[in-house]
Amino acid sequence: MTGALQEIVATGPMLAAAAVAALAGLISFVSPCVLPVVPGYVSYVAGGPLLDRGAATQRRPVIVGTTLFILGFAAVFVAYGALFGGLGATLQSSQAVLTRVLGVVVVIMGLVLAGWFPGSQRQFLPRLRPKTGLVGAPLMGVTFGLGWTPCLGPTLATVQTLAFTEASAGRGAALAGIYAAGLGLPFVAVGLGMRRALTATEWARKHTVAIKRAGAVMLIATGLMLATGVWDQMMRALQSTISGFTT
Repeated sequence: MTGALQEIVATGPMLAAAAVAALAGLISFVSPCVLPVVPGYVSYVAGGPLLDRGAATQRRPVIVGTTLFILGFAAVFVAYGALFGGLGATLQSSQAVLTRVLGVVVVIMGLVLAGWFPGSQRQFLPRLRPKTGLVGAPLMGVTFGLGWTPCLGPTLATVQTLAFTEASAGRGAALAGIYAAGLGLPFVAVGLGMRRALTATEWARKHTVAIKRAGAVMLIATGLMLATGVWDQMMRALQSTISGFTT
């Protein structure tokens, strides 16, 4: 089991893809369709309003509820990642061509994130409203994962493309899990220090345009590397370098 985990995580391509996935998750968190609803979601899954609860007994439901919420949407994204990773393995004979096509898609998603296609990041909001508190937290997470997928499309598409290039359901699931962690950990931060975290999110709101543009540059650069084959060359060189290290 340990050897399999090391094989999934400790390869050059996976390390580089994981870094992109984590950053994509953070960019998703500060997107205009996620950031404004964070306090509401954290309060909902914790079972009530939050204002810098100090006691450990008061913080416990916040941590547990937010974690269950994150696991809910992580399950959705991991399923996507495993699917795309599995497709990459199944279509390995045509992977080079398909990777280039998906690279073009990632470039387009970068342009969407930059705001070149107004209205393209609308989200479908399911009517399902699970019970507040710990019981409904996982289901609310699943609802968030499904309902916000169109809004998260640009960054999520990049992670799915990287999962496809890994040609492994396990690696694809791992990348999606890393993306979910990048998106989810700030939710925990908001829950643990609501007022302080709100100050940080307010800063992010004021700099939304700059953050989106920086994220768009990352997506476009990644897409261009995938479409031109530079990504594959870089990953092979990185893998060759890492394989030379010994413990």
